[in-house]
Amino acid sequence: MTDFAARRTMMVDTQVRPSDVTKFPIIDAMLTIARENFVPAAQREAAYMGENLELGSGRVILEPRTLAKMLDALDVSNDELVLDVGAAMGYSSAVIAHMAEAVVALEEDEAMASEAQEALADAGIDNVILHVGPLAEGAAQHGPYDVMLVQGGVAELPLALQDQLKEGGRVACLFMQGALGEVRIGHKQGGAISWRMSFNAGAPVLAGFAKEKAFEF
Repeated sequence: MTDFAARRTMMVDTQVRPSDVTKFPIIDAMLTIARENFVPAAQREAAYMGENLELGSGRVILEPRTLAKMLDALDVSNDELVLDVGAAMGYSSAVIAHMAEAVVALEEDEAMASEAQEALADAGIDNVILHVGPLAEGAAQHGPYDVMLVQGGVAELPLALQDQLKEGGRVACLFMQGALGEVRIGHKQGGAISWRMSFNAGAPVLAGFAKEKAFEF
């Protein structure tokens, strides 16, 4: 029988802590949440690998290091509302729920959203709202949001999501340029988002998050 608890501890000790992630709520959440319950059944044995977990159709569950470093840079507090864009089967939302007041888990794949709902309920996590709909459109009816994370690569952040971020809010996106990518943290001031580079990572660009082609005459 696989000792997932031991693998969870090893994940934190070898992937998360060495990446300068030291905030207790992040470490505690990643030691607590049973990641193997938030991945496809056929991939449970790979749940704690230090790489993105492929879900098909250009979707992944981000590697633990990337998620942890995003959360470390965003510094989510327990009075904030977070939009988790591309929540897949709910792992990222479960982790964020440990540090936020509430999380809106946005997922466009109905089957994954259903599995996320079940896994979150089984874990006793009651401050996550599942919202099924196109990722690029956000979930305006639950916003505006203090914090946003996008669980996949982007070329640009859709305007609908930018509009749902509160003035003074923060967003983490993994901007991809070819095979290379960097996580940037955005702060919204005066209605516009200014970005700063945080660290390197990689993931497929999500549908709806590619650059719009300029109109040519």
